[in-house]
Order: sequence, then C-alpha cells, then structure tokens
Amino acid sequence: MIKKAEFVVSNADPSNCPKPDRAEVAFIGRSNVGKSSLINALTDKKGLAKTSQKPGKTQLINHFLINDRWYMVDLPGYGFAKVNVKVKEGWENMIHTYLMKRENLCGVFVLIDSRLEPQKIDLDFLLWCGTQGVPAALVFTKADKQSKSKTSLNVHKFLEKTEELFEEAPDYFVTSAESGLGKEELLTFIEELVKEYESGLNS
Repeated sequence: MIKKAEFVVSNADPSNCPKPDRAEVAFIGRSNVGKSSLINALTDKKGLAKTSQKPGKTQLINHFLINDRWYMVDLPGYGFAKVNVKVKEGWENMIHTYLMKRENLCGVFVLIDSRLEPQKIDLDFLLWCGTQGVPAALVFTKADKQSKSKTSLNVHKFLEKTEELFEEAPDYFVTSAESGLGKEELLTFIEELVKEYESGLNS
C-alpha cells in the first residue's frame, strides 16, 4: 500500500543518484508504453510522473521516495527513434550503467504494450537484462484498450518468445492505469521485493 509518494531528484548521471541506502525498484519500457501513467496509478498521484502524448518525455532517471522507505524510479524509454544518434547513445549508456551498477536495485519492471504482437526491441532488452543478471519482471500495459481475449493472446505470444530466450518465463502482470487492473498484485510483488531486500540488510 502506498500512502506517501514524493519526487526526490532527476539525474542524467547514475553516479549522482540518491545514496543507495534503501530498496529500489525501477520502471522501464519502450517510449509511449504508458510508464508514467502506471507510476501515477500505483501511487494514486496524478501528476507525480510527467505523462505526455509525445514519446520520449522521460529523458532522465527520476527518483520518487515511497512511504519514506523505498525508491521507485522512472527510467527513460528505450527505442525512441526521433532523437539524434548521440543523444540516443547517451541515454542507452546512462540506462545500462544505472541497471548494472546500482547495488540497491532489487527489481526492474519492463513495460510491454499489451496491444502489440511481440516486439524485437523488447525481447532484445529482456535478453540484455538476462545476460547482465538484471532482475526483470514484465508489466503488460493498456489492457483496457482492447478485449480480454486479445490481451491474453498477445501476452501468451510474448511469454512464449521469452521462453525461447530463457529457461522459464519471467514474472508478469497485466495492468491498466485507467481501470486499476493488476495494481494490487503489482504492489504486493513490489512489497515482497522490498521486504526481501531489507531482510538481507539485517541478516
């Protein structure tokens, strides 16, 4: 349950992120996948993460402090085509450095648009996470925008693809920022990650 959520800081440099002294979970996905909307829905704060109709709005690492206890992080979207190559490479380096070096990161949620067939860019990113040992789970977004059967079909197809890459499919959640679908399950899962991290610190 999220009772309090506040913006802490935005960074272009992972080494300037807040001190890694508490559990941290991060959200990432292709541009315009509904990341900011989902963060706002999870925290019940409409304007917490900036949403935009224009892809590529999030260009920094944004830290939010949740319940004065753990960090939720909004990462830049990947695969945004309409920026120059240098800028794009800069973002990618920033994201990769953050994901590999952030020692208090206990979960990364990769957002997938449930309306689409499996996309190579998402599968490539997941494969990168797997090879780098980044703990990733899937969050399928925008499930309210189509029939349940269409969502199920696309989710199933995507999971089949991940099973080709890994021995088993990752944890996954089907969500809608509009209807609140999947919100409680996702928050429960995050709470477990945070508790697990904290018990590791205390043991």
